[in-house]
Amino acid sequence: MFRSLSLFNYRVWFIGALVSNIGGWMQSTAQDWVVLTQLTDNDATAMGVTMALQFGPPLVLVPITGWVADRFDRRKLLMVTQSSLMLLGIAVGVLLLTNVMTLPLMWMFALMFGVANAFDSPARQAFVSDLVARENASNAVALNAASFNTARLIGPAIGGVMIVLVGAGWMFLVNALTFFAMLIALAVIRAGELVPRVKAPGAARLADGFRYVRGRPDLMVTFAMVFLIGAFGMNFPIFASTMAIEFGRNADGYGLLSSVLAIGSLAGALLAARRDRARMRVVMYAAGGFGVVSLVSATMPLYVLYAAMLVLVGFCTVSMMTTANGYVQTTTDPALRGRVMALYMAILMGSTPIGAPIAGWVADTFGPRVAISVGGVAGLVAFAIGFCWLLYSGRLHRNDSRRFVLTLDETRPIAVVAAVAPEEFSDEVAGTTPIRLPEMDVPDIDVPEVAPDRTRRA
Repeated sequence: MFRSLSLFNYRVWFIGALVSNIGGWMQSTAQDWVVLTQLTDNDATAMGVTMALQFGPPLVLVPITGWVADRFDRRKLLMVTQSSLMLLGIAVGVLLLTNVMTLPLMWMFALMFGVANAFDSPARQAFVSDLVARENASNAVALNAASFNTARLIGPAIGGVMIVLVGAGWMFLVNALTFFAMLIALAVIRAGELVPRVKAPGAARLADGFRYVRGRPDLMVTFAMVFLIGAFGMNFPIFASTMAIEFGRNADGYGLLSSVLAIGSLAGALLAARRDRARMRVVMYAAGGFGVVSLVSATMPLYVLYAAMLVLVGFCTVSMMTTANGYVQTTTDPALRGRVMALYMAILMGSTPIGAPIAGWVADTFGPRVAISVGGVAGLVAFAIGFCWLLYSGRLHRNDSRRFVLTLDETRPIAVVAAVAPEEFSDEVAGTTPIRLPEMDVPDIDVPEVAPDRTRRA
């Protein structure tokens, strides 16, 4: 489960990310509560607009951010983005403490946070593959999710209590300090031990990532499922804050709900880390499970029962997202990984500008329980899309020896679009490739000798 932590570089990255993520969740809790209770009168729609502005830039800037993540040194790029986020946090904290902050100003800062994260997220996701070898990439991605959700378990609970005790402004300043942990980690990482990157020669084409994904039906289906859950199901700040108010709770009650959600999220991430590789069927099953438990949680009459259901909601959500992330990373051509991960993050984070305002409006108009139910239905639709593709792809078929038993193939050959400057094919690469190709009998034929300097493509 923790094999990637045996590597020095990943261990340093993991610790730095954990500290920084704790501060990030404290700030996120403060921002949501400030918009909902200080800058507005419990206006969930305004909160949805804030989320849309913060998560919209990754969708709009995806061609540029993916190209930047593939073209430039990701470690140096992360130092720039993390420093920018730290300075923005300081600015918001000062404005809150001096009582200057207004809703339009908060929206402006949310947009700037979104722009910085648009460049930070694909580089951070792809950088994991620079820290570990390909056979450990899925494990490293899952441990990254474990770090994120451990912080999610701690950060909102601390943030909620601290908001009551000292105010929301201090949460932004504390988060600014935690960015130093990530910056120190990036400085300490041994550059010589990073996995060599495959770079596209010349001016890397921005459209290569789009064409690559378009030629991979499995990725298209994965992106569609992630979009539905991300747009309509993962609006947890809106759901948890409005439900906390409905149950008569304050900021500490809202923070506790976020931490309870993280208990299931952490369990899902650790379970994903135990798997040898990411599988599409796990993504599909987790999406269906998310739909069911979300619908059940919307009916809970008591705060304690609703909190208990959030454990299952968090488990299903992270099981799906971590597996989808690992699947995309481990089956993508390394030369295009940054651009493909930028598309993935744009789908995940960019779906929020579409779904968050809708969820906020539904919560204001019909109540938070209806908004949660909409997210549950989206999870069931995502499951249906995955199941239909499973049937269409031929992975699910009748067992050859048992008439009434269905067999699910673990993998099928995936037609990979040749990318610019692919990795040289070798027995070592074949041994770590997560796509298993079927054995077939090939007749003996005379093959002309290939010049040693030419790249052979699968």
